[in-house]
Amino acid sequence: SYTFHAPREAVWDAIMDPEVMGKALPGGEKLERISETDYVGVMDVRVGPVQGKFQGKIELLEANRPESCTMKVDGRGTPGFLSGTGSWSLAADGTGTVMTYSGEVEVGGKIANVGQRLLESSAKSITRQGLESLDAQIQARLAPPPVEPAAVIEGAPPVTAPRPPLSAPPPPSTARRSGTWCSSTGS
Repeated sequence: SYTFHAPREAVWDAIMDPEVMGKALPGGEKLERISETDYVGVMDVRVGPVQGKFQGKIELLEANRPESCTMKVDGRGTPGFLSGTGSWSLAADGTGTVMTYSGEVEVGGKIANVGQRLLESSAKSITRQGLESLDAQIQARLAPPPVEPAAVIEGAPPVTAPRPPLSAPPPPSTARRSGTWCSSTGS
């Protein structure tokens, strides 16, 4: 399972957006929606000493917005092939969303020669990196837009900071008087 720090609808929308998922998948080079249920993509994958590009297809077998999805994956490339099914569900958890996922994949070709333990650890690492990247993209989508500085209007006087208020004159009892005093003597 993985916990996203976002509402369930936001997580669902991001997962179903091929641009977001194409960036989230480690080694993902392209992901396109070709119909309501089908996607095609290219990934550059490294498992131990075996590395190469896979061209693949993802077919959504069952999608229950915003709760769960089951999909079929088929990929082929110079390192071999992979074919499998996977499913995931999303559950609201306070202000976050918990994704529970599982899947089974069959591999063949050079990539199958690296061994079960290396395949499993690589699959877990790729999954973890992909989910962390997806969460970061969701957070970026939910962040408020940055405040832009005020535009300068041509011909308008420049905006300056307000001046501090003038200090008030002192009260009359402490004011200094200036001037000439006259005195007269009367006769």
